Amino acid sequence: MPHETGVIAMIAVGFGLAFILGLVATRLRLPPLVGYLLAGVAIGPFTPGFVADADIASQFAEIGVILLMFGVGLHFSIRDLLAVRRISLPGAVVQIAAATAMGAGMALWWGWSLGEGLVFGLSLSVASTVVLLRALESLGVVASVDGRIAVGWLIVEDLAMVLALVLLPALAVPLGGSALDGADASLGAAVAATLAKVVAFLAFMLIIGRRAVPWLLGRVARTGSRELFTLGVLAVSVGIAVGAAVLFDVSLALGAFFAGVVIAESDLNHRAAADALPFQDAFAVLFFVSVGMLFDPSILIRAPLRVLAVLVIILVGKSLGSVLHRAGVPLPAAQRVDRGGEPGPDRGVLLHPCNPRPLA
Repeated sequence: MPHETGVIAMIAVGFGLAFILGLVATRLRLPPLVGYLLAGVAIGPFTPGFVADADIASQFAEIGVILLMFGVGLHFSIRDLLAVRRISLPGAVVQIAAATAMGAGMALWWGWSLGEGLVFGLSLSVASTVVLLRALESLGVVASVDGRIAVGWLIVEDLAMVLALVLLPALAVPLGGSALDGADASLGAAVAATLAKVVAFLAFMLIIGRRAVPWLLGRVARTGSRELFTLGVLAVSVGIAVGAAVLFDVSLALGAFFAGVVIAESDLNHRAAADALPFQDAFAVLFFVSVGMLFDPSILIRAPLRVLAVLVIILVGKSLGSVLHRAGVPLPAAQRVDRGGEPGPDRGVLLHPCNPRPLA
């Protein structure tokens, strides 16, 4: 097959297999994303037959994450996020610490170094944004109190991982690794610079973006061109995400989310969501396919007990950490909050980002 058709072949085979296996999964009463993941395994480098380009797949996956987080941001407002901060912020911190400790402890038991264990534990502590949001969408609770708590939880995790990626190079030598070329030797300076960039990004979006983006889309909407408006929505979502990553060193997902949040403050949020939805769904499928391509099925035979141990940490250990956090939250804070952030009369039901089912 000519090289020029590699992208087309990846899309054709990826969408085709994802459709067939997603349909089979649905018939078996499983989530369609199970079929999407299996499609990725089938076209990945660890199984025979057609092998898709992993680099192309990962770039399509990034677009899927951007559009999905942008769509979620369109259902949120600044008030929504502030209303759940007393649960999401400490809850995410407790969960990250617990999962990192469990993962590092297990890695040390396997004979790994402390640095390897910490990286392994941090990897386990982060929930998959796309998987969680797909689960919340299937339950119809994205815009509910539970959904807002879960999304706020994810934002805290994302910010924590930004800090972790900055700290790891500076801590490489103390943790038993080798120094990277160009790594900042000053730990305090690295943390301060990262926090300053995050604060600068949030300030830029809430002060300038909150006014400029709705104004721009409003001008485009007055042209009467649906095609131009859709193009504007895609340009804003992808452009802000890339700009946030390049200029402020925050993740693409976080940048796209706040792009949606600033549009949610305007009267165009529903139209923007409707226009972005088809692209969001298509590229989200490619995200799951690209994740499936990373999976080596032979690991289930080579190290089944280790895989099972990791699964226990994710399904049981992380949820247990969230339950322990909730037990320490005062009753008013754990109650439901209305759109204005005031406690409601009924007890809230928390959803852990890695287990989108009620914890109580």
